[in-house]
Amino acid sequence: MKKDLPSRWIYDYFSPSEVHKHAIKGTIYHGNSDIQEIVVAETHNFGRCLILDNEFQSFELDEFIYHEALVQPAMIMHPEPEKVAIIGGGEGATLREVLHHKTVNKAMMVDIDEKVVECAEKYLPTFHNGCFSDKRTVLTFGDGRKFIEDSDEEFDAVIMDITCPLEEGPAYKLFTKEFYALVKQKLTPHGVLSIQASTTSPVALQTYTVLSKTLQAVFPNVFPYAAYVPSFALLWGFCLATNDLDPAQISPEKIDRRISERVNSELRFYDGITHQALFNLPKYLRKALKEQTHVNLDKNPLMEQYPGLADKD
Repeated sequence: MKKDLPSRWIYDYFSPSEVHKHAIKGTIYHGNSDIQEIVVAETHNFGRCLILDNEFQSFELDEFIYHEALVQPAMIMHPEPEKVAIIGGGEGATLREVLHHKTVNKAMMVDIDEKVVECAEKYLPTFHNGCFSDKRTVLTFGDGRKFIEDSDEEFDAVIMDITCPLEEGPAYKLFTKEFYALVKQKLTPHGVLSIQASTTSPVALQTYTVLSKTLQAVFPNVFPYAAYVPSFALLWGFCLATNDLDPAQISPEKIDRRISERVNSELRFYDGITHQALFNLPKYLRKALKEQTHVNLDKNPLMEQYPGLADKD
């Protein structure tokens, strides 16, 4: 072995037979909240990263791809998003992307784990860019489903940036038909729901296709899409759900014009051309989405395919 090769690695198990690994320079923070294990590490290739219960969340170098893909299509499609709810997103990057929009006057973010936000504020400054202290931010901590149930607000967009539905995990009841129906009730007439929906790898399509099918049981218009995230080494899935908006009906020129008029910071990933690419899925994905029949219910929730790999390092 060459002497100049990194000696420390973090392993990210995708299944019992597939692992991705990142060389790290060191661990910046390692601790536990009441809910989960939290690690902030410095990788050689992608900068700092957040890891929750041994699941990689995002990396400093390319988190903008994931977060712009999650947030910007929904925000740009809406004619004038003013009030936005964010469920999850502890790093603050999803909130950052929402607050880039001049039209937004209130961004309500709820995360289940206050410790994650504390760690992000201290150790991941490029992720949140100071957005937690923005005067438009209303930050609360607790269960995202209870937040939606108890809220008397209506939202122009609801953005869900939460971990995948692992068995025994805190998030699985935020991926069901009943929950999506609650969200629909809290959306304004042109309101948009955007969710991260797990990998679109050919060997692990169940989560992505089931979540799309579950959204279809609630919303008249559901649009699955995907973006390649280099640090994940995968095409990553997202879904938009609306009552009346269609991403295919907005031209690249109109998207670029709205970005120019509304967004107060330069976007590095999303624009009119990228928008078209996001929603043009490969054939194997379109086929799998069409064939899926399972609808996620509170009493019959989907669990991630490999929940037994809790101790992966």
